[in-house]
Amino acid sequence: MSVKKTQVVLIVSALVLFVLLFIAPKIAPKHSDDDGHDHSTKAKLASSDANLDVYLNLALKSLDPQKKEQNDKLLAAQQLDSIVVFWDKVKRPDLAAHYTEALAKKENTAAKWLKAGNRYYYAIQFIQDKTAIPVLYQSASRCFAKSLEIEPNNTDAKIMLASCYVEGSEDPMEGIKRLKEIEKTDSNNVKLQLTFAFFSVKSGQLDKAINRFNNVIKIDSNYIEAYLHLADAYEQKNNIAKTIQMLQKYSGKTNDVTARIEINKYIDQLKSEN
Repeated sequence: MSVKKTQVVLIVSALVLFVLLFIAPKIAPKHSDDDGHDHSTKAKLASSDANLDVYLNLALKSLDPQKKEQNDKLLAAQQLDSIVVFWDKVKRPDLAAHYTEALAKKENTAAKWLKAGNRYYYAIQFIQDKTAIPVLYQSASRCFAKSLEIEPNNTDAKIMLASCYVEGSEDPMEGIKRLKEIEKTDSNNVKLQLTFAFFSVKSGQLDKAINRFNNVIKIDSNYIEAYLHLADAYEQKNNIAKTIQMLQKYSGKTNDVTARIEINKYIDQLKSEN
């Protein structure tokens, strides 16, 4: 089992959902430019009317009659929470995000808009139709912007909006600029440090990623998943000694017995191969 696969297994077992969703590789094909970022699905984020209506109509046509009837009843009753659950169950997180935004429009709170933005953003990793990716980034950024209109100092919303620029716009450096502005006043924000670290990993800047993951541990010593990310970064650098060291640190700190067993197996495997 590779460190990357071990990482996912352990994160799932620890229920660290945010980390799992954030680090999972984007499913879109990649064509990197000089800045190291993926530009294959880049789009302008200015569109305020981007929506998934076309994809929703196609999905409805492909539903079996029983599920179609179930959806229609929920929609007629305006049971939006149940419709979100419905689309999650049929493995369409993008459409679940669409109705999460409908809930946000109805309740109009910063928290609901942030939740809708997160649903759009994380759905990108799981959709089958790659043509929807620009729309999802635009929709996510719209929701994060709405959240900030209500709560301008919401750091999570600022970080996620910046992430949309980095991952899904024609101007990724605008996103990096926004993240650096946040860092000036909130450098001890774990989510911010993780965001920088994950972007560094994706762009192949492993030394920078290692520094950021170490920052996370300094800020929050209980965030032991950072040792798994460090192990993965060191393995990519072919520094097996440091890979083993980071895995051992994680193994010594985790309370998850299953996780410890899997990690120790992988440590033994690394030692035997090197």
